[in-house]
Amino acid sequence: MHPVGFSAEPAPPKIGLSTSLPTQGIFRAAHPPPLAFSSDQIEQLHRRFKQLSGDQPTIRKENFNNVPDLELNPIRSKIVRAFFDNRNLRKGSSGLADEINFEDFLTIMSYFRPIDTTMDEEQVQLCRKEKLRFLFHMYDSDSDGRITLEEYRNVVEELLSGNPHIEKESARSIADGAMMEAASVCVGQMEPDQVYEGITFDDFLKIWQGIDIETKMHVRFLNMETIALCH
Repeated sequence: MHPVGFSAEPAPPKIGLSTSLPTQGIFRAAHPPPLAFSSDQIEQLHRRFKQLSGDQPTIRKENFNNVPDLELNPIRSKIVRAFFDNRNLRKGSSGLADEINFEDFLTIMSYFRPIDTTMDEEQVQLCRKEKLRFLFHMYDSDSDGRITLEEYRNVVEELLSGNPHIEKESARSIADGAMMEAASVCVGQMEPDQVYEGITFDDFLKIWQGIDIETKMHVRFLNMETIALCH
C-alpha cells in the first residue's frame, strides 16, 4: 500500500501547554511534557494562525484558498478537510467543524510536531500511533473506521491526477493492487470467495510498520517564510 505523504512537522498525540499570548489570552491543556509546545512555538503558531485567519478569531476552509504551496497539491481538499475533522479535533467520532479557533489549530498542529528525542519508547510509540491515526482519517472519508477500496481508489486517483501519463483506469489498477497487498499483509491467505471489506486502523498500523512516518508528514505552507507571502 502506497502511503499518502503531504507537507508540516509531525507531532505528538496531545498537546500540553500553559502560556499567555497578547491577543489570545491563556491557553491550557492538561497534557504533560514532552508532548507540550514551548512558549516560543505557541507564539510562532499564533502568528501563523493570525496570518491564515486574517486576524480573525477563527479559521474557515476558505482561508486556505490562497496558500500557494497548497494550491497545486493533488490532495489539497483532503488536507484542508483534516483540519476540520472532528475526529482530529477530538470533538467527536464523525462530522466536520465549520470553523476552528486557535486552540483547535494547536490540536491539529500537534500531529505534525517531530518526535522528541527525550521521549521514552512508550511515548514514541504513542506519538507515532496518533500521527498514523491522523493519516487514517484522511483515507477514511465516511468515518466508519474502515478504508474501503473505493475510498483508497479516490485517494490514489487524486494523487495521480496531476500526471498526464497515468489514466484513471491505471490509477484504479494501482489502488486495487495496493488493496490486495494490504489484504495479504493483514489477513494472510484468503479463500477464493473471501471478500476483504477494508483496512481497519489496526490493519493500517501493520501496513505502516517499519515506515518512517517522520518523512511522510510535512506542512510547508505553515512555515513563516512561506506564509508571509500569503496575505
